[in-house]
Parts: sequence; structure tokens; C-alpha cells
Amino acid sequence: MMNNSKKILVTGASNGIGLALTKKLLVEGMEVFAVTRSGEILGLTDARLTVIKGDISNEASIREVAEALEKHSVKLDYLVNNAGVGVDLGDEIPTAELMRISFDTNSIGTVLFTEAMIPHLTDGSHIVFLSTAMALLRNVGPSAPAYRMSKAALNVYAVMLSHRLAAHNIKVTPLHPGWVQTRMGGETAPVTIEDSVNGIYKAITENTETGKFWNVDIAATEEY
Repeated sequence: MMNNSKKILVTGASNGIGLALTKKLLVEGMEVFAVTRSGEILGLTDARLTVIKGDISNEASIREVAEALEKHSVKLDYLVNNAGVGVDLGDEIPTAELMRISFDTNSIGTVLFTEAMIPHLTDGSHIVFLSTAMALLRNVGPSAPAYRMSKAALNVYAVMLSHRLAAHNIKVTPLHPGWVQTRMGGETAPVTIEDSVNGIYKAITENTETGKFWNVDIAATEEY
């Protein structure tokens, strides 16, 4: 285990990749601020873990998370925007309802949450967005229109943000975590949660570029 005093915030930490990543970060010695809708992570306790109740699709809830960090004078070294939804992965026809749900969390909510966290980041910190290679133009197909478009919008924001924050030496990385064996990815997905999380951790701690799209499958950046 690393002797690591770095502070990191992870959204969507109650299950799937978010939960596994939280456990990995604790093993590596980081101080973790885990955001979940319930304000709990069942069965996980650690002196370096603080669980904060928050819903990134709700502006009032976002403010409450920011206020919790402010109350405790927390300055983050890493921000991992993991929370996201995939409500139309098997669909080809977009609907207003599923578009709104997808953009409210994957795009609008993630952007507003990130903006609220920026004042709590240290210079030289690193912002990571869990996106998908499905949203890269060369990979676009007919399925999952709301999911692909909302994540594509997130990729654009990440590049914009990388330019904005360059003066503070804050890196920004949108990444593809792989097609992972989660509730969203399904049991037949080729990548285990453990392998995905190890790849995400590598991107968090080792990627030296900013504004580049990181693909966990190849452990490197690639073109949009």
C-alpha cells in the first residue's frame, strides 16, 4: 500500500465502478470523499473515508456537497466524476424522456457539479470524467442515442475545461473505462470491474496530459 495523503472525491460511489474504485483508493492510502445519493456506503468503513449525501442531477444537492467541503476546509487533489446513467443502451429511437434523464446526469449535472468543485481543487490537481468510447465520432452507431450524445457533450466540456484550467496546472481527463461487468455493462462484458478500476487508477495517478481522451483498454490516450 502507498503512503498517500492525497484527497480525492468520487461521485456515484455506492455501487459498480464507483464503489470498487473507492475501495481501491482506500487501499492505496488516499483520503476519499465519496458522494452517494443515500449518504451511505453499506458495509464499508474506513477512517480515511467520508461519505457525503449528494445527487449530481439536483442543483440544491450539489450546493450541499460544496458546502460540506467548505465546512471542513477540504482541498482536493483529484476529482473523479463517475456518476452516470445509461437508460437507452438498447434503443435506437431517441425519446424526450430518456434524453432529459441522460443529459440531466451525464452532461448538465456533471458539468454543474464539476464547476462547484473547482474552488475546492488544489493547483496541480486532476479532474477525471468517466465517459465512453461509444461517444467518439468514429465509433458512433445507431444505438443508445441519449447515452452517446450526453457523453459526447461531456467530452467537449472536458476539452474546454482543460484550456480554462491550464494556468492552474489542473489536468482534465475524459476516459473510457472499458465495457465493464456492471449493471450497466452486463455480465457478459469482457472487462472485469477490478481490471477497469486498476486502469482508471493508472489514468488518475499517471496520465501527464490534459484534455486528451484516455482509453483504459489500451492504457493510453487516443484521438477523439
